[in-house]
Amino acid sequence: MFEFATSRIYDYFNVVVWGILFMIVILQFFRSIRIVPTMKVYIVERLGRYHTTLGPGFHVLIPFFDRVAYIQDLKEESIAVPPQECFTSDNVQVEVDGVIYISVIEPVSASYGVTDYRYAAIQLAQTTTRSVIGTLDLDRTFEERDVISSKIVNVLADAGAAWGIKVHRYEIKNIVPPPTVKNAMEQQVTAEREGRAIVARSEGEKQSRINRSEGSKMELVNISEGEMQRRINEAEGKAEEIVAIADATAESIRLLAEAINCPGGEDALRLQLSKRYLSQLAFLGSPRTTVLLPADITRLDQLLASLGLTSESAAGK
Repeated sequence: MFEFATSRIYDYFNVVVWGILFMIVILQFFRSIRIVPTMKVYIVERLGRYHTTLGPGFHVLIPFFDRVAYIQDLKEESIAVPPQECFTSDNVQVEVDGVIYISVIEPVSASYGVTDYRYAAIQLAQTTTRSVIGTLDLDRTFEERDVISSKIVNVLADAGAAWGIKVHRYEIKNIVPPPTVKNAMEQQVTAEREGRAIVARSEGEKQSRINRSEGSKMELVNISEGEMQRRINEAEGKAEEIVAIADATAESIRLLAEAINCPGGEDALRLQLSKRYLSQLAFLGSPRTTVLLPADITRLDQLLASLGLTSESAAGK
């Protein structure tokens, strides 16, 4: 009985062992079938040594000999750089953090060239940031973020070539100064803004006064030009009036000369002059009239004779 029980236990043990071995074989067979997604690669080792790199698609490995040692993602990824304390060239402590954008371009180097390329990139970015900020004063650290980022990218690019990665860019997220320095900077900014506001108000008042003076000047110029044009127009009007009177006078003299040259013209002229002369004598009795007589009116015959007339002819007319 004892031998029978022992044989039964041994048989059960063999079944269990062979069952386990069969399951391991089946499991390894299924694990040897690999489907690689897009933008990923599998690093395969055979008996502990690098064998091949599997790209996207369906692949079958040799069970117990081949294994996938590393899986690398070829897509660009962003890695946050934790905040760290840095000192500027003027001994001001600031806290700086950022983001690295990298991608794997050489999967084999990324697997075997460095233990963890993400951790290595973060450490190198932090040390480079400290060294670059140490060469700048506080004001320039805020103004030259692009310079800091480009220098860090250059350093990471040199190291990334050996690690099988490519550093696309590095962006500084925050540069945080101490609270005391921050308050001083805020006060400085406030003072600068108030100064610019005062300058802007003074410039506005200055420009306003200039505009008013320019307006007054233009008004005076326009008034003077208007007065000058008015006087010119009046002078031109008077000149035209004088010319017109002169032309009319000349025309009347011409017509009078033509009338005198006609037969009886001289007698008619003498008659008209005599009548005008005698008609003016009627105003001598007016108290408001002052008359200067060029001759003695008591001697009318002599006066008329001087005009070429006689009392009989004047009376007849």
